Amino acid sequence: MTTRRLLFVAAPAFAASLTSRHASAALTTKPVAHADFLFVQSAKSMHFDKAASKLTLDGVSSVTTFFADRPARIAGNMRTADFVPFWSEGKNSFLSDPPNADISILEGATLHQIVAVLRDPILQGENLSYTVKLLNGDMPATGADVSVFIDIIGMPLTPLSFAGARRRAFRRAFMYR
Repeated sequence: MTTRRLLFVAAPAFAASLTSRHASAALTTKPVAHADFLFVQSAKSMHFDKAASKLTLDGVSSVTTFFADRPARIAGNMRTADFVPFWSEGKNSFLSDPPNADISILEGATLHQIVAVLRDPILQGENLSYTVKLLNGDMPATGADVSVFIDIIGMPLTPLSFAGARRRAFRRAFMYR
């Protein structure tokens, strides 16, 4: 986890320094000690092979968006091709602790919300495939306008983890006393 968090803290700071050389002279910011990131991927369509538990995002965006909750409130994007190696590199990679995802799919006028664990991503051109373990919901065979919200839930102090929920409850209780 530490390796991934350090990467997530360093990558946006490095990207920001490259894109805003002039703005960085005018701004002074404190370094972020810890931030957990959530990721969003979008695709034009999808198809699901139920027998192989393989979800393929067709026409996936070349950019994966990421953001962090308070107190860091960092947002940015990275190339999807640079995101895929998170499943294979480092001691605390998604390979050892695969993330949950909310997969939102339009099938005609019906919106499907599926919760799944994502494993083994393969990016081939504009198609990104995941092996998925369905946790909640029924995955349609095909769909359009796909959004995948990748969460690192369960890791300490993420907004939706047990520890994160307790932290928010404490903060709310403190604010309303």
